[in-house]
Amino acid sequence: MNIISHKYFNSPRVHSWKMILFMALIVRLIAVVFSQGYGMHDDHFLIIEASSSWVDGFDYNHWLPWTKTNTGLPHGHSFTYVGLNFFYFYFMKLIGVSDPKLLMLFNRLIHALFSILVVYFGMKITEKLADNKSAVRVGWLLALLWIMPFISTRNLVEVAAAPLLVYGCWLIVKSESSRNYFLAGVIIGFSVSFRYQIGIFSIALGGLFLYQKKWRLFSAFCLGNCVLFSITQGLVDFLIWGYPFAELMGYVAYNLKEGATYLPNQNYLMYLIVLMGCFLVPLGFVIGYGFFRSAKKYMVLFLPTFAFILFHTIYPNRQERFILSVLPLFVILGVLGYNLVKDSILKDRIWRFSIVAFWIINIPFLFFVSTMYSKKSRVEAMYYLVDKSDKEGRILLEGTASNRVSMMPKFYAKSWRTEFVERKDNNEDLRVNPALDYNYIFFFDEKDLKKRINDYRRIYPHIQLAFKSEPSTLDVLLRKMNHRNANEYIEVWKTNYTPVNKD
Repeated sequence: MNIISHKYFNSPRVHSWKMILFMALIVRLIAVVFSQGYGMHDDHFLIIEASSSWVDGFDYNHWLPWTKTNTGLPHGHSFTYVGLNFFYFYFMKLIGVSDPKLLMLFNRLIHALFSILVVYFGMKITEKLADNKSAVRVGWLLALLWIMPFISTRNLVEVAAAPLLVYGCWLIVKSESSRNYFLAGVIIGFSVSFRYQIGIFSIALGGLFLYQKKWRLFSAFCLGNCVLFSITQGLVDFLIWGYPFAELMGYVAYNLKEGATYLPNQNYLMYLIVLMGCFLVPLGFVIGYGFFRSAKKYMVLFLPTFAFILFHTIYPNRQERFILSVLPLFVILGVLGYNLVKDSILKDRIWRFSIVAFWIINIPFLFFVSTMYSKKSRVEAMYYLVDKSDKEGRILLEGTASNRVSMMPKFYAKSWRTEFVERKDNNEDLRVNPALDYNYIFFFDEKDLKKRINDYRRIYPHIQLAFKSEPSTLDVLLRKMNHRNANEYIEVWKTNYTPVNKD
């Protein structure tokens, strides 16, 4: 191990920032091309379906007050990030790009390029606070951490806000000037506008400046936050709702009333486990130890990061993705904090063993996850319909095999008028409603598939297999690990029924 470590750590290329950024770009471009689909519900249905439907004259989530199906009250979703996606889809429509897969390819490319800022400014922060050796360590971890290319090319608002947050922190540590702190306030305020919870980070940072009696810097930072937030949340909401901060108030009202009961989780260590777990074992423990060790010397970064983690830990609704906004800062502080441990042979051996073990495990994970086609069966089933003339009819989602069906992404079929009807219980009528007929039936799962299809032949004698949609390898693996991951096989059958002319 000493020979390998010596050659590895002393190679000039390893210490080259250009090489780190180049490798970060390469693995993200691999994810751009191969990592299709979407990761979770929110990164697609709250962002892509909403923004792309607006471009086509629809309102998928009924968020806009002039939509007839809107409740008349804000839903509590900031329009900043979804709005930027709207402008992207609007521009692509203007230049004639309409294929859903091509649209998402360029969307992933934009996010991949934007995420490189996390690597670059992560190294800048570390070099400023410590040295180039530490900056290189942070750079390689942020560049090639197994999860980074995948999440960096998704439309997760938590991750999309991270480059802004890291850049804002760089402006803070760069120099104590009013101009820098004002710009940091603007940039971090922009990230808050992406995701309201980042406001905890900003408030904790401003509170630290106040405690340290840095009145001029505190004022500049707060002014930057207020200016940006007033434009993105005040002016924008005024134009949409007729009064400022409508969505923010809707968000607060929702969380005070219902947020605590949504997906409750009793694991109070979950976020620390997620953050350390990203770096595998044993490096995760080293980074975790370094994070807490950094508190005293690097309070300017530690306090807001810790406050962000603490807030999400206390709040009952806990989901792993919520903490991803501060993942880059966690590794920066982890490396900086471990450097503070008194120099010794044991310290160096622990780091070298941890980092070698990390790369041995991380590299296979990196390429496996970076080429993962997530939610493949759902995407491909809908994409099959993209050029079909009858795609905007009625589709039956037949999920009696497992008593559930998945939400289907209309974006990939460009079929906003499509009506989905779900059948999850064998006791229901085959049509669910005897008066309804369907253009297509989507059969979820392979269990009893032949019998289920034959049941429908009695109603639709000319029913015909149109498309088989297989889940990806990782989708299958995730489902085996946890059956809550409904990454099922889907068969698309065309009913070929003849509509009755009621005239």
